[in-house]
Amino acid sequence: MSETVGRLPVDVVQHLLDGVADADRTYRGAWPGRPDRRQPVQVLYLPAHTVEAGTPRSAGRHALDLLDRHDGAGFAAALGLDHLSAAELDRVVQRVRTKLEHEPVEDLRVDFEDGYVGHGPGSEDADSVSAAVAVARMMADGSCPPFVGLRVKSFTDGLAARSVATLDRFVSTLLDEAGRLPDGFVVTFPKIISVDHVHAFVEVLAALEQANGLPTGTLGFEAQIETTASVLGPDGRVALRDIRAAGEGRLRAVHFGVFDYTAALGLPSTEQRLDHPACDFARHLMQVTFAGTEVRLSDGSTNVRPADDTTASVHAAWQVHAAHVRHSLAHGFWQGWDLHPSHLVSRYTTVFAHLLDGIAAVEARVRAWEEGTAAGAVMDEPATLVVLRRRLDLARSTGALPS
Repeated sequence: MSETVGRLPVDVVQHLLDGVADADRTYRGAWPGRPDRRQPVQVLYLPAHTVEAGTPRSAGRHALDLLDRHDGAGFAAALGLDHLSAAELDRVVQRVRTKLEHEPVEDLRVDFEDGYVGHGPGSEDADSVSAAVAVARMMADGSCPPFVGLRVKSFTDGLAARSVATLDRFVSTLLDEAGRLPDGFVVTFPKIISVDHVHAFVEVLAALEQANGLPTGTLGFEAQIETTASVLGPDGRVALRDIRAAGEGRLRAVHFGVFDYTAALGLPSTEQRLDHPACDFARHLMQVTFAGTEVRLSDGSTNVRPADDTTASVHAAWQVHAAHVRHSLAHGFWQGWDLHPSHLVSRYTTVFAHLLDGIAAVEARVRAWEEGTAAGAVMDEPATLVVLRRRLDLARSTGALPS
């Protein structure tokens, strides 16, 4: 006679649950959970020919100078922080100053694509070497950002061979100069119109590893989502999951590309902006696709910078950029592109203010949960605690809170 639990025999229950464990394993493979590694909150894209060994520090000095000269009247309003008390604003600004002094750039991308227009093959060969040497010197003097890499040309424009040549030259030079790759090294792959291009790019990365004696899987990449074909495939399927599968474990992040995407949709130039509702559609698909996976999300860029050195111009640029950063944060995109040192001020000020808003209450809720005690009027769920802990981790890793 079968053993029973209640009125269902154990062997019947086991039969009914056949396949559950297999389904769990399948799910864990497809959604393995967020990685433990650090999440940067910004990436500075700079044309390859402008990158030098002192670039991160000079960007920080430039940003600090702008903050010092333009943090007076109108500063809080320009950054959308006029709701803060004087003490709260001062706390944010002081943390930003410390950030710009010690780690002004979290993620640096040497750009050989849209930011590098007008340079011929000879110049690109030379710049791929000089930029790689510059990164090696950053590594040697301790100024290398925690994340660094390059954006190659796409395979879409008939320049696939040129793209591979630049990547090959950059990687080999960096290895020759530094003896290793930076820990946070990554390659950005833009303008994806076919999953087959991703397959080919992954094969290139594997070949480069073999040619340079690197362990398999060393070279990771970011997919830039900026074409309609990288969102929806020709059969109407969401292409994003296929891009991850084609990455064969090498896909580290997906970055949204505002201007190519909005242009492809036919939006007028005046509506090519980060916070356009059409961009939210793509971002939401990116979120749903990559939530619970090892793939980080990054938002795109703001193309506004100060027209001149006046406070009015600087504040106008900060106002636009800060509003875009807030929009990204509200939609769960913690990282975004910066194209000018002025963006470092508006980026970090906005992100730090967001992270520090009510941070004491966040700490109290996490502590109460861990101690098994009540925390005021809020009845937290385990899923909420994951979000709260992640916020604390981000606040410490990015410098909004002392680590």
